[in-house]
Amino acid sequence: MSTVVALSQHAFGLRSHVSNNICFFDEQIIIFPSGNYCVKYNIDQKWQKFIPGSDKSQAMLALSISPNRRYLAMSEIVQEKPTITIYELSSIPCRKRKILNNFEFPVQKFTCMAFSPDSKYLLTQTSPPESNLVYWLWEKQKIMAMIRTDTQNNHVYQVSFSPHDNTQVCVTGNGMFKLLRFAEGTLKHTNFQRGEPQNYLAHAWVSDDKIIVGTDTGRLFLFESGDLRWEASIMVQESISDTKNLEVIQESESLIEFPPLSSPVPSYEQVMITASDSQLAMPQVFAIAVYSKGFACSAGLGRVLLFEKIEDKDVYHETREIRIPVDLQSNDSSQSDKQDILCLCFSPSEEMLIASTSKNQLYSITMSLMEISKGEPAHFDYLMYPLHSSSITGLDTCIRKPLIATCSLDRSVRIWNYESNLELYKEYQEEAYAVSLHPSGHFIVVGFADKLCLMNLLIDDIRPFKEYSVRGCRECAFSNGGHLFAAVNGNVIHVFTTTSLENISNLKGHTGKIRSVVWNADDSRLISCGTDGAVYEWSLSSGKRETECVLKSCSYNCVTISPDAKIIFAVGSDHTLKEIADSSILREIPAFDVIYTAIVISHSGRMLFVGTSVGTIRAMKYPLSMQKEFNDYQAHAGPVTKMSLTFDDQFLLTVSEDGCLFTWRVFDKDGRGIKREREVGFAEEVLVTKTDMEEKAQVMLELKTRVEELKMENEYQLRLKDMNYSEKIKELADKFMQEMESLKTKNQVLKTEKEKQDISHRERMDELLDKQSRELQDMECCNNQKLLLEYEKYQELQLKSQRMQEEYEKQLRDNDETKSQALEELTEFYEAKLQEKTNLLEEAQEDVRQQLREFEETKKQIEEDEDREIQDIKTKYEKKLREEKESNLRLKGETGIMRKKFSSLQKEIEERANDIEVLKGEQVKLQGVIKSLEKDILSLKREIQERDETIQDKEKRIYDLKKKNQELEKFKFVLDYKIKELKKQIEPREKEIKVMKEQIQEMEAELERFHKQNSQLELNITELWQKLRATDQEMRRERQKERDLEALVKRFKTDLHNCVAYIQEPRQLKEKVRGLFEKYVQRADMVEIAGLNTDLQQEYARQREHLERNLATLKKKVVKESELHRTDYVRIMQENVSLIKEINELRRELKLTRSQVYDLKAVLKVMKKGQPQESSETVSTTNVLGITPTMRLNDQEETGRIIEMQRLEIQRLRDQIQEQEQVPGFHPITGIRLPSLGSEEDFEVQIK
Repeated sequence: MSTVVALSQHAFGLRSHVSNNICFFDEQIIIFPSGNYCVKYNIDQKWQKFIPGSDKSQAMLALSISPNRRYLAMSEIVQEKPTITIYELSSIPCRKRKILNNFEFPVQKFTCMAFSPDSKYLLTQTSPPESNLVYWLWEKQKIMAMIRTDTQNNHVYQVSFSPHDNTQVCVTGNGMFKLLRFAEGTLKHTNFQRGEPQNYLAHAWVSDDKIIVGTDTGRLFLFESGDLRWEASIMVQESISDTKNLEVIQESESLIEFPPLSSPVPSYEQVMITASDSQLAMPQVFAIAVYSKGFACSAGLGRVLLFEKIEDKDVYHETREIRIPVDLQSNDSSQSDKQDILCLCFSPSEEMLIASTSKNQLYSITMSLMEISKGEPAHFDYLMYPLHSSSITGLDTCIRKPLIATCSLDRSVRIWNYESNLELYKEYQEEAYAVSLHPSGHFIVVGFADKLCLMNLLIDDIRPFKEYSVRGCRECAFSNGGHLFAAVNGNVIHVFTTTSLENISNLKGHTGKIRSVVWNADDSRLISCGTDGAVYEWSLSSGKRETECVLKSCSYNCVTISPDAKIIFAVGSDHTLKEIADSSILREIPAFDVIYTAIVISHSGRMLFVGTSVGTIRAMKYPLSMQKEFNDYQAHAGPVTKMSLTFDDQFLLTVSEDGCLFTWRVFDKDGRGIKREREVGFAEEVLVTKTDMEEKAQVMLELKTRVEELKMENEYQLRLKDMNYSEKIKELADKFMQEMESLKTKNQVLKTEKEKQDISHRERMDELLDKQSRELQDMECCNNQKLLLEYEKYQELQLKSQRMQEEYEKQLRDNDETKSQALEELTEFYEAKLQEKTNLLEEAQEDVRQQLREFEETKKQIEEDEDREIQDIKTKYEKKLREEKESNLRLKGETGIMRKKFSSLQKEIEERANDIEVLKGEQVKLQGVIKSLEKDILSLKREIQERDETIQDKEKRIYDLKKKNQELEKFKFVLDYKIKELKKQIEPREKEIKVMKEQIQEMEAELERFHKQNSQLELNITELWQKLRATDQEMRRERQKERDLEALVKRFKTDLHNCVAYIQEPRQLKEKVRGLFEKYVQRADMVEIAGLNTDLQQEYARQREHLERNLATLKKKVVKESELHRTDYVRIMQENVSLIKEINELRRELKLTRSQVYDLKAVLKVMKKGQPQESSETVSTTNVLGITPTMRLNDQEETGRIIEMQRLEIQRLRDQIQEQEQVPGFHPITGIRLPSLGSEEDFEVQIK
């Protein structure tokens, strides 16, 4: 680490685009962002303290202060990751309390934040496309809930909590107004947006459920629980005097009360992007702040409206308009007040209203002064001084005065006093690129876009006196002696003299733009660097380069020279700091992943400072080290453009593209020769023109004469007023003397009345005291009697509880005896069948255990009822005791004046309280006895629980058998055959059914034969149809042949008739006949046609024979498969018969088990019916002993019940059979008989 230290001293600038950029820490201190810091600024004492941002922070996005003013949340981008840092403002210096930077959800940045009313929770909103609203318990870094607020990439401008409810949340943005409630770990919507969506820019909570909301079209809405209650539109109108007045059109009414609350700022860039397509003439409500009387809202460019509630009406109306004042130093004063107000904030006492604007300005107004001057128009004042609103491009300081000169792209030049505040500023028509301050502090040279100006610094103005046609001058610098100054024009350096104001030299040699120039200590040389990678050292005497160092791969940003003029330091785009001497690079010190943009060295040569592209300042000690031996300071939110050191090396000055100017106090911890002592103090002379002095002298003379005239007039007015006042005083004195006489008489009358009232009051007081003493004695007697009665009742209850305890113990003993007897009987009953029926015994024991649990539960309930009754009685009497105590206390309060007289009564009350304590102790003892009895009950419960286990096992077995029984009953097909057998035993018409079944079978056989015949006939029909088709085709062919032959015969006849004409010529006749033969006689064709017909008939016969053979084989296969299915069917029937037998056996076992379970239930029911009296106990005991055989179900009744169930089942199955017989195609298999289930008598015998 370096021993060179830089401490931030003062910040001149504001970052207006940070959300919620003004916060009140207390009545005098505000917090606002400047550069990469948050500044705590005391409005009265003008001091500043700094809250630094996170290391390697790239951008500050939002601020939020907790309602208790203890914590400040800052949203930043740190190394391309979003981070939320929470500072504890109460500690000095402010320390980081929590850092939220590990997120389990996608997030690019947090655009707005808000603390809950109790400051325990933090609400954060992420940017699109995620647009997540996150509800934090920030102390534990825990996410309580998260919800996506928007799915259409719309911007959210503000989030907030209800002022008194941690669970109520509001979110506003482009096209959204949402109310959410945190419940059960989630954020749920509580309102439904109605009507056309608006671009909601700002909102503020009016009360717990009322919110005022502003839009980009100048509309104000008041919502109550999500429903619209009031609406107003802000209209802009031009007046005759070219000032715009704002009218508020009331559209609906509501009763509103506005608590004080500050309004966060939406992102100005986001809003302007959103509103670029809309009407820009409409006033946009960027900020709303509420206070006790109403609320304030921004209403377009440079205006704030105050709304207050009318007392007798439930409406709100505009009461005041506050404007940003016109800046007379601006180049266009009519447009200087056209600024969007982005944030409004009231002080905790509502004494001051502060506003921040889009031009990085801070304005304030005192509310009390504004109320005094209600008839006059209200205007804001600068909170500190006018600040730069754009990137600062030039910076310089002087020797003779503590002045700093800056210029900016906002077309202004400002002169600051780093020991106090802003001295001068002026705006111009063109942008200012470079500035240099003369060492004397009386002149500056400024490079504009189209010219270079040399100006005088007057007492109240910056006035040019020489202009040069140097266009686009990006760099200029006065020499250390002040007699020369250099100005850069592209790649040429022009050198001018300040005495004759002439151009004495033009230095040419750079091939690229020159970025920096610096003079050596004796002004004999000039060093320059540029984008062409060249560093040149120029000689002013010859106008030529003395040394040069060219590195084409580097574009230099800044250059400086050591005080001894031996070493040149240059920084550029290659991430290094270069030491150059004698036209060669001595060393390259790495910048460690940043680009150096500015460099400056102290006049002592021991300290070196560099500015980076990320806005940080690095302090190094010379000679430089190749390691990371430097101190890195977070400073600006943009690249550092210029740096400078004061002549005494006490202050470092830095400016940046973020529009902020920082002053740093620097020193070396070693302290060797760092501080340079000033021989003379700072000069206090200022420049004033002669015309200004003459004008001021003339004004002073006019003012003096005016003062004399006013004195004369005031003296005359005072004499007139003295005469009037003396007359009024006489009148008032006479009036007061008369009133005093009347008051004296009235006072005497009142004294006499008072004496009479005192006498009557004393008599009344004596009567009341006597009455009180009598009543007190009566109450004492009554209370004593009540206490005696209560004590007797307590004794009776105590005896009663003892009797009840003895009865419970006796019941427990009797229950133990009955349980032991029942257990012995049960063990004797089950020992015989223990080996065979182990599982059944377990089930029965399980049932018994269940019943014992029920018994224990009832017993427990009885005991609890008794305990509850005892407790109720106890609470009843305790309540009575409390009431008595309260009555005694009330009496003590009424007789507080007479405490000494009734001390004996207090002693008796204390004795009674002691008696009550004694009774309470006895009651505690009784509770101990009850606890010991409860332990005995628990031991008995354990025994009962052990017995319950066997019953539970038996119940499980019963449940398994029931389940198995249900599965077996599902075999409907098996039961069908069982029903057929039962039908033969029960119904007399079985034979008729059998005969009908045989007939049905015969009919089915006959039907099968008919089916076969039909199939055969169908085959025959198909064959005949095929034959018919073949004969038809043959007949058609024959007919065709016949037609062909007839045609042939006709042709032959014609040809033959033609031959007859040659009958007389034999030779020609022979030729014609031969031709006829050759033409009509074709023997080969005839033979071929006949052969083709025979082949077709043979092929048809072969195909038919093949199909008949396939049909026969298929019929054989069908017969074989039916036989196989029949055998499988018989096998399945046999298996089902065996299953039915097993079911019968299981049923018998089940009936036996049920009877045993019934016996156990009966025994347990008898146990429950025990009575507290001895006679009833003996009777119940004999009943329990004798009920074992009698309470068991009669076997005949059980058998009859089972038979009735079987009959119902048989009837149901019979109905199913009838339904199946009615279905066509159902062919029951006959010849297979299932074994009989046995008759009813056999079944009864089996059960017995």
